[in-house]
Amino acid sequence: MRNHVKEKLRAGKVAVGAWMSILNSDAARAVAASGLDWVLFDTEHGPLSFETVDRLVRSVCGAGAVPLVRVVWNDINAIKQALDTGALGVVVPWVNSKEEAENAVTYCLYAPEGLRGCAPGRAASAWGISAEEYLDTVNDEVLVAVQIETRKAVENIEEIVSVEGVDATFIGPADLSASMGYRGRYFHPEVVKAMDRVLEACNAAGVAPGIAFGRDVDHINSLIEQGFRFIGIGSDVGFLSTGCRETLKKIKR
Repeated sequence: MRNHVKEKLRAGKVAVGAWMSILNSDAARAVAASGLDWVLFDTEHGPLSFETVDRLVRSVCGAGAVPLVRVVWNDINAIKQALDTGALGVVVPWVNSKEEAENAVTYCLYAPEGLRGCAPGRAASAWGISAEEYLDTVNDEVLVAVQIETRKAVENIEEIVSVEGVDATFIGPADLSASMGYRGRYFHPEVVKAMDRVLEACNAAGVAPGIAFGRDVDHINSLIEQGFRFIGIGSDVGFLSTGCRETLKKIKR
């Protein structure tokens, strides 16, 4: 049970992943085995129950991509449930202050470093290891990514990324643009300026700068060139649709 995403980010490398919305274990495992670094199951805006999250996370453990869960809120119970599936990290929405970032980290870690409830059996079984092995390693392996999606979060970004245990930020362009008065204009120049401040603060603090999505492949490559390293590059549904369209273009009919 190794979190190679966390390793890559610590080494200054890029880790790309996909949003998962097809609630099927075979589909999830196929995407996880495709070469992506991580896959993200979304319980904030997605329709997933924790029974479904548990099944999907277990289906991708060891398949290649690291399973992550975006929790519904910065809540100790939501984070505990997410990690108990075997997920090796969480994306925590709406983190606006240093205190909220500290809470997110604390909720992810077993005592004495944190407050995560200690029931390791199910998560350990997802990885085929003993509960003792899981307990010995998971505090070092769990990835904590905090979403930066409000004007307030940008104003407090230097304090947020100063929190020990925050591995990455994850800018949400949709909510950030709305918070700044540019709803729907995800990459308005003023929003991009705010993103640049987040990028600069992350680099100064040694935290991986991340972003939920880009406009297209060319834009994602430009984000990487700018220094973003924890990046959503698409979704399982999007990849399926794109693959179908590209194949049909080549079929003579």
